[in-house]
Amino acid sequence: MSSATPAAAPDVSNPDVVLVVDFGAQYAQLIARRVREARVYSEIVPSTMPVAEMLAKNPKAIILSGGPSSVYAEGAPRLDRALFEAGVPVFGMCYGFQLMATTLGGTVDNTGAREYGRTPLHVSKAGSTLFEGTPVEQSVWMSHGDACSAAPEGFTVTASTDVVPVAAFENDEKKLYGVQYHPEVLHSTHGQQILEHFLYRGAGIEPSWTTGNVIEEQVAAIRAQVGGKRAICGLSGGVDSAVAAALVQKAIGSQLTCVYVDHGLMRKGETEQVEKDFVAATGANLKVVDAQERFLDALAGVSDPETKRKIIGREFIRVFEQAQLEILQEEGPEVAFLVQGTLYPDIVESGGGTGTANIKSHHNVGGLPDDIEFELVEPLRQLFKDEVRMVGQELGLPEEIVQRQPFPGPGLGIRIVGEVTKDRLDLLREADAIAREELTAAGLDREIWQCPVVLLADVRSVGVQGDGRTYGHPIVLRPVSSEDAMTADWSRLPYEVLAKISTRITNEVADVNRVVLDVTSKPPGTIEWE
Repeated sequence: MSSATPAAAPDVSNPDVVLVVDFGAQYAQLIARRVREARVYSEIVPSTMPVAEMLAKNPKAIILSGGPSSVYAEGAPRLDRALFEAGVPVFGMCYGFQLMATTLGGTVDNTGAREYGRTPLHVSKAGSTLFEGTPVEQSVWMSHGDACSAAPEGFTVTASTDVVPVAAFENDEKKLYGVQYHPEVLHSTHGQQILEHFLYRGAGIEPSWTTGNVIEEQVAAIRAQVGGKRAICGLSGGVDSAVAAALVQKAIGSQLTCVYVDHGLMRKGETEQVEKDFVAATGANLKVVDAQERFLDALAGVSDPETKRKIIGREFIRVFEQAQLEILQEEGPEVAFLVQGTLYPDIVESGGGTGTANIKSHHNVGGLPDDIEFELVEPLRQLFKDEVRMVGQELGLPEEIVQRQPFPGPGLGIRIVGEVTKDRLDLLREADAIAREELTAAGLDREIWQCPVVLLADVRSVGVQGDGRTYGHPIVLRPVSSEDAMTADWSRLPYEVLAKISTRITNEVADVNRVVLDVTSKPPGTIEWE
């Protein structure tokens, strides 16, 4: 089979799509997620997309995100006025609100009236489309240095703050709405209600998008893409690949073979769990490939994190190519497709789809070799993690799989800061197992998003153990809380739990004499260290 360019699976199709236009906002992905929480399908598009292309998607509504620019600054993102004259309902937030105002003849300037964080909002028209049923005094989350001092002609000012005269405006005739603040964040106490008012009342959209829709649409898309050929799925043991595999299994049945690559970078006991739990839940055909020695040889002497990711991605694909040959010899029909559990945050963080910078590469996104010989099937690439879990539940996967904490495709290879060796992997596996055991015992599994355990392999610190001086490695605990991995905060675990984890690791894991806690949010840090 000749080499083929990786192709994405068809996007989730939905007649009631809402476009979120990304102006470089910190919260663009969160806006899309909030729309989906309102049971309306959303997609993110870059602000550089021509308006004609946006309208060609036949959106039911368009939301303009916030952004770091000033609307009057040279080079600031702009929008063609045609967007506001196309008859499509539009909702501007923060920068999107100011852009709507200036484009349609309103006034935005730098008055020095900066507002950041929680701010009291005064609703002046309580019965308006956006504010119906919400308090006249409410707390919202502001983040702006410019202010709208005059609304465009035909707009009604419906809210203000102590320093900003136009904090919200509405034009029901043209179905154009805007707010200066960020309704998508939880700090805006009635933000979700305001967003839903725009969707349901302003745009007239029925809340009908569900995980059942996702399954039905993706099953049809997968069948159309794969046809009568065969597919293999890289089963990692995580929820993403498990749900992707179960979805494809539902679509094409025996045409799918799941391949679990034991690359030696998994956590303690996970290989055995994959073989037992997944097969029992789905009845899928599972082929296990022992490639531990191959991966360790390829990673020998490598410390750079991006290089490690690309090596793991390259070897991962090569192992699949070998598995393909074996499956062809055993079963005959051509295997032309590779199933992967790529999620929407993976796409965004790898620089795909929205014009964002590449934060990191993923072995299932940015780390694929150029000469890949499979066409990709990525049925989850438009979904956030919580949506994937809901799809998994709908498909009947067991709780142990659906609620498993996120684990990176490159495994422990990117949780070792430094060269990856068998001894270091064994050390990290033991420390990670202790942390997971104690978090489970304390009933904290559902309280945190995940808890990466990191080995600083190239760092040693002085310690005292058994009345003697030691020179051991530090272990980093990185417990984080998040909704979708786009932003995260460090989890405030009880001190007694942290103390027990630290004591057990330093007592039970050789060559470790120090445990530290990472208290960095995302941004500025990422969840994983590499």
